[in-house]
Amino acid sequence: MKEAQVIAARPYETRPLAARIRGQALRMVTRAKASHIGSALSIADIMAVLYGRALRVHPGAPRHPERDRFILSKGHACVAVYAALAETGFIDPALLETYGTDGSMLMAHISHKVPGAEFSTGALGHGLPFGTGKALAARRRGQAWRTVVLTSDGEWGEGSNWEAALFAAHHGLDNLICILDYNKLQSLQTVDETLRLEPLHSKFEAFGWAVREVDGHDHAALTAALEGAPWVNGKPMMLICHTTKGKGVSFMENKVEWHYRNPTPELLEAALAEIEGVNGHA
Repeated sequence: MKEAQVIAARPYETRPLAARIRGQALRMVTRAKASHIGSALSIADIMAVLYGRALRVHPGAPRHPERDRFILSKGHACVAVYAALAETGFIDPALLETYGTDGSMLMAHISHKVPGAEFSTGALGHGLPFGTGKALAARRRGQAWRTVVLTSDGEWGEGSNWEAALFAAHHGLDNLICILDYNKLQSLQTVDETLRLEPLHSKFEAFGWAVREVDGHDHAALTAALEGAPWVNGKPMMLICHTTKGKGVSFMENKVEWHYRNPTPELLEAALAEIEGVNGHA
């Protein structure tokens, strides 16, 4: 299979795709009485742009050697990835109904057993170190595929991420993109109250990365940044995405309790009504 066949020939309309991802994520979490819906909603637009346009992947060849590697470091937000994989043909949408049930491959943290998923994550701070190793392997083998890692903001309290950031810059890994979901809330309170990250932009620049900041819900800005890589030859890329936790559902937005709370059937209907009303059918 040629590389051109790995790239989706007919890109998706990313805004309707994001709405469908949000709807599927809400349904999964409600059915399973699970957690982390706020975290999943904050990355739905990013996932839509990645799987709808930017990633060089193909559902018919999920393990093709020339594919881009996407790693969800914030593995607890897995329902957004499962939904994206279902909506773009990697897995049967009916499989989403098994999320969180005994024996299902759709676990509560993402699993590499799922077609299109590269790495099992859950414990935070491991996605970028693993992805950095992947990017170095591609470079040393002379291969053109890229590694894209999506991290949470809260996990930047983990020292392993900063070690990986040093390593990636040292080796000039301009085939590595780290997307930071900067929704500014984590488990029980704000990121600033837990462990302040600012000045974040200048920290990554000091570590030797090319850094951009975008509205993480602006599809045009996300597409331009991700399709325009590499930004600077010889530098890994850090895309800081300013997002809203619980984005798309008014009663979940910027509410820390939706890190762990799950919707009732009544709240699910209210949430779906909002998503369908603003973004088109979910």
